Amino acid sequence: MAIGRSHLNRSRPAYSSMSVDKEDLSEDEERALELVREQGKIYQSEFWKALDVSSRKGSRIAKKLEEKEYVDREDAVYGGNTTYLITPVIKDEELDFALLMAGDMLSPFVGEEEVDARGDAFSQWIMNLVYEDPVVPEEETETPSEEETETPPEE
Repeated sequence: MAIGRSHLNRSRPAYSSMSVDKEDLSEDEERALELVREQGKIYQSEFWKALDVSSRKGSRIAKKLEEKEYVDREDAVYGGNTTYLITPVIKDEELDFALLMAGDMLSPFVGEEEVDARGDAFSQWIMNLVYEDPVVPEEETETPSEEETETPPEE
């Protein structure tokens, strides 16, 4: 059984946290940043429509996010019109590469279009995940032995 890239959704980076100071952004800016991060990239002409705001307000939001270094905007032509292509700025501290690791082994999914789920590389990687953080069973409560529970004979 082969697992295709579509099942993995690895085309976008894995964020360990959304290291955004909530006080730094308005509610509309937070929604906009979330949209850009989810999409990976979006044309500004589609951006404001997706946010359900006017093109003017969408432009202001995109410009503020760019000024605060949350997104990059570069000139682009889309649908025959000049617009901007908005992409998220990805800081190294926001990426969580540990999600791709099992011990010191990198996931066999990285860089592959299809991975054989029955292959040795995948199996070894899964085994490393299993043994990396073993589940520690809860301590069993000791039950007293028969000798401890025997009642002394009545005299």
